Amino acid sequence: MSAPAYQLRVETLERELEWAHLKIQALQEELRQERIRKYGPRSETLSDLQLELLDEEPGVTREEVEAEAQREPVTQRERKPHPGRQRLPEDLPRVEQVIPCAEHNCPACGAETVVIGYDESEQLDVEPARYFVRVVKREKRACRCCDQGTVTMPELTPRIVEKGLASDRVVIQTVIAKYCDHLPLYRQAAMLEREAGLDIGRATLDGWVMRVGELLAPVVGAMRRDLLSTSYLQADETTVPVQMHDKRGSDHQAYLWQYGQPGGETVFEFCLGRGREGPRKFLGQWEGILQTDGYQAYDNIGGPKLVHVGCWAHARRKFVDAVKVNPQDAAAVAMVTRMDALFLVDRHGREQQSSAEQRLALRREHAESWAEEIRKECLALSKTALPKSALGQAAAYTLNQWAKLRRCFDYAEVELSNNLAENSMRPVALGRKNWLHVGSAQAGPKVAAIVSVVESCRRLGAPVKDYLMDVLPGMNRRKLTKIAQLTPARWSASQA
Repeated sequence: MSAPAYQLRVETLERELEWAHLKIQALQEELRQERIRKYGPRSETLSDLQLELLDEEPGVTREEVEAEAQREPVTQRERKPHPGRQRLPEDLPRVEQVIPCAEHNCPACGAETVVIGYDESEQLDVEPARYFVRVVKREKRACRCCDQGTVTMPELTPRIVEKGLASDRVVIQTVIAKYCDHLPLYRQAAMLEREAGLDIGRATLDGWVMRVGELLAPVVGAMRRDLLSTSYLQADETTVPVQMHDKRGSDHQAYLWQYGQPGGETVFEFCLGRGREGPRKFLGQWEGILQTDGYQAYDNIGGPKLVHVGCWAHARRKFVDAVKVNPQDAAAVAMVTRMDALFLVDRHGREQQSSAEQRLALRREHAESWAEEIRKECLALSKTALPKSALGQAAAYTLNQWAKLRRCFDYAEVELSNNLAENSMRPVALGRKNWLHVGSAQAGPKVAAIVSVVESCRRLGAPVKDYLMDVLPGMNRRKLTKIAQLTPARWSASQA
């Protein structure tokens, strides 16, 4: 074989070997990602050898995986100082119990002893719920001086469920237990039977919940109008299974689309699909700043002047996934570190209680150059990393979203991430694991109305039970012009 042919053969084999190494790396990443999905988030800290051993164990549970993830050498564990005994809140009422001494005479000389003080200790206690029947008697009066036979009687106080079996407190407690504490109705029915001897069917409880959702619909409509009057919104979406009652025997995957303003109210919109018809209908011709993840359904919606901003947390998450599958990947670790630095700048601004304009100035001074460095590194990685590898996908995502990500340095009110919107989805995800699905497509908008109010109260720090007790009774008798003053934000302002 001639020298040029031999050299060409060597170069070909070197390229094939390099490609084989890259292919093996990509397959190893896919295998690790699949194992992490199988064993849960806590398995991210385990080595490939530990995951391989778990694969060989039949029937391994997530609790065992978590226990394995928490194992670490004693020399690496940092001992934290004990915080001391926790103090119970001072505003909780105190009920004193005095335990007298059994003997009142001195064991040494027999003389009568006197009380010189008390040794005190505190324990948190609770009184069980007490169910009772409220009997409402309306006074009836008649005139004895004329023959008109006139009888007068006071009107009933407006109720959430007119002529219903339960009081407003019981109805609201049912709603809060389901959408704040994630207790499905069948569990609540079992608790009522166990604690009060009441056999109330789930259909009745569901009727109470749907009535609350129906009454809250106009309030949520006013919240939507308030949101669309602002200049900056964050949006996200999540799945919610729905019973379709079409004899297929399976749920339909519907979606809750969420639109909100950081530090303000949020509105959930129920849609049967995940297409852009949902956000297009909700936003109409709105022309503010919309911050979302990279889902394409948010493109080409709103008015012609709508500004679409990306989420740095989603870009960072892609590189975090690359670190999970290959913790020794220096390029992925460096990218996560650079993106962490962006968030540290914003955190510093908040700790200094800086205004939005001051935080924007900090971003431009300290973080804008890091953002440009991230872009250049992503361009370099897109040429060297396999497109299907976790690192290649992270670089591609960041570059595809770059124009939207870069706009975080153009507007003072914009956050670096969409995490606030994502955090609002967590109660829905927790509830979905407990109450499993929405009962029908017609119930979807009512559920969305309840979730909108509950989550808005949580964001605003408003007591949801007090809010519902104040606004729900007599809601169907209120004028539409008055309902706009009953949104959680306006109610909280009036209470303050």
